[in-house]
Amino acid sequence: MEEESQLSPFVYWAQTESNVTLRIELRNVQSPSVDLQEQNLIFSAVGQGAQGEKKYGFNLKLLKSIDTEKSRFRVLDRNVEFSLTKAQVEFWPRLLEDTKKPAWLKIDFDKWTHEEDLSDEARDITDDYPGLYEKMQAEALGWPTKRESMKKVYLFLYNLWQLVGFIYVTSVMITRYLKDGSDSMAGTYEAVGWMMHLCLLTQFIEVLHPLIGYTKGSVFEAVIQIGGRGIIFFCLIEGEKRMQTKPVIFYLFLVWSLIELVRYPYYMLRVYDVELSFITWLRYTIWIPLYPLGFICEGVVILRDIPYFDETGKFSVALPNKLNFAFHFPTLLRCYLLCFFFPAMYKMMNHMYQMRLKKLGPVSWKKKFE
Repeated sequence: MEEESQLSPFVYWAQTESNVTLRIELRNVQSPSVDLQEQNLIFSAVGQGAQGEKKYGFNLKLLKSIDTEKSRFRVLDRNVEFSLTKAQVEFWPRLLEDTKKPAWLKIDFDKWTHEEDLSDEARDITDDYPGLYEKMQAEALGWPTKRESMKKVYLFLYNLWQLVGFIYVTSVMITRYLKDGSDSMAGTYEAVGWMMHLCLLTQFIEVLHPLIGYTKGSVFEAVIQIGGRGIIFFCLIEGEKRMQTKPVIFYLFLVWSLIELVRYPYYMLRVYDVELSFITWLRYTIWIPLYPLGFICEGVVILRDIPYFDETGKFSVALPNKLNFAFHFPTLLRCYLLCFFFPAMYKMMNHMYQMRLKKLGPVSWKKKFE
């Protein structure tokens, strides 16, 4: 059935008269290898499974033949799905040629259709799997399922809140600009700063999501992205009133909002494993023009703020003091612009590019122009 040394992911299967479906529980799948034969399915890939991010695989010797030409598979964020077309329209008494079922192979009850659904002869699937009903009932009434449902509701509502907030910011800014043109830019912070404050403040919750297992991804990346934006807004913009009337605030808020108007709808759909190809493409493409623009606007804010903080001494610590410690905030800003601004931009752009490659794959220019 499989090599002893090879880790196997959880695989859920179901059938109809004409098809067999397989759902492989692997996240962040990389380098999938699929060998689909008439009565054999060999799969391997690197992904996030029950034992962490490792290489998983299996070799299924099917009970009966399938049509390899009509069978398909697709790689999603949270799993890999196979749709195998049976060579003959009939129900299989089991999936594998071997009567011994491996522990990692389970039934997908959401998609299961049995013979009794199409005939008058009743047959209970629990006859084939003793104790199955009790297990299903326990899972249906147990806390794990309820917690999973509540988690999805929470994530959906959180992403919806962020989407509504950035819709408000964008619509108010565009309406004011259409009415007053460039004269509206000076009042951008006064008009939408309060909503931007709420949205960015609640974004700090996103650092906790991967910590408690609500979302995948790196905690460090969340801290860097959200923390960096928080410093720009809460320290450099809210901390200096003279910066709040500059035109760059209009452009910065607009770029931030456009990014989030794509990101949060994508997250809302993914909570329930729904994927719209256009939204996915937009999520992993719109950053190409917007991220550099955002970095430039943030750099302008930092540069313009340096003389203001030199003058006021805000966020700086001067000697003498009890701790015998000195800190000059404008010097920190200068060091960031000189030494870390472009490396940080490159790091973020490269990270997004790698995510785009993993999700959409490389662009095939040869096919595009043939």
